[in-house]
Amino acid sequence: VQLQASGGGLVQAGGSLRLSCAASGSTLSSYTMAWFRQPPGKEREFVSVIRSSGGSTYYRDSVKGRFTISRDNAKNTVYLQMNSLKPEDTAVYYCAAGRPIMSAMSSESMYYYWGQGTQVTVSS
Repeated sequence: VQLQASGGGLVQAGGSLRLSCAASGSTLSSYTMAWFRQPPGKEREFVSVIRSSGGSTYYRDSVKGRFTISRDNAKNTVYLQMNSLKPEDTAVYYCAAGRPIMSAMSSESMYYYWGQGTQVTVSS
């Protein structure tokens, strides 16, 4: 599976962006999909995850109520809608595909395939 993340850019605080993660080489429908991010000078961290059926979603606390993850299995694409962006959301955002167990969905090690990352910069 090859994942291609896109949609990043420079936005002012309070603005919105929608990230996309398109897959090729295989269907995404059987995979749990996640977004991670790596802020400047920090470790990569979990942002959000959506189960293969699309019925369950989870978010890190700092983005709850502002970010929404969704998927369109027919288009083999996963999205991350980011609203009310803050400067602390500045990071390189990565999408990932895997089949993690419930208790480890936020763990990087549970994901087999990764996109190349897309830069999101939020100015104050």
